[in-house]
Amino acid sequence: MPEMQLLRPGHISALLAFELENRAYFAASVPDRGDDYFARFDERLHGLLAEQEAGVCYFHVLVGADGEVLGRINLMDVAEGGAELGYRIAERAAGQGLATRAVRKMCYLAANSYGLTFLRAATTLDNAASRAVLARSGFAVVGERQLSGRPGLSYLRSLAATESPGAAAAGCRRSAG
Repeated sequence: MPEMQLLRPGHISALLAFELENRAYFAASVPDRGDDYFARFDERLHGLLAEQEAGVCYFHVLVGADGEVLGRINLMDVAEGGAELGYRIAERAAGQGLATRAVRKMCYLAANSYGLTFLRAATTLDNAASRAVLARSGFAVVGERQLSGRPGLSYLRSLAATESPGAAAAGCRRSAG
């Protein structure tokens, strides 16, 4: 599996290449980030790093053997023991179980490194792959919601700080609370 690394300034070039290379692929299942996102990428990334340093969010990249970014997995809006999980995987790495392994690892890190007790997530109804990743990773549907005007589902997963990395990798599931 590619290595999960906490986002740092040295990732800027590889992360921008990842976002540009996969822009159309991502736009098929999530709203496009828009041209301004790419025009101000460096500035935006430095803002995210400041949020990370403040402990408001934790941004991670999945780095392949050649240093290329194959995915992003983030914990956003950290507060009151929880956070919102978000992720995206490169088109060329999709369908290989990478998203499921990364989400499971993030659940472990969220509990054991960041001290979180639950994670929230959401996806559109038409994003079957993301719905499957969340289900395989122990998330339970807790409601319906709109995501950029599209029908979607809200998910919740409780975390157990005692869960071992091996159990997280194997996909040990805890019921959502």
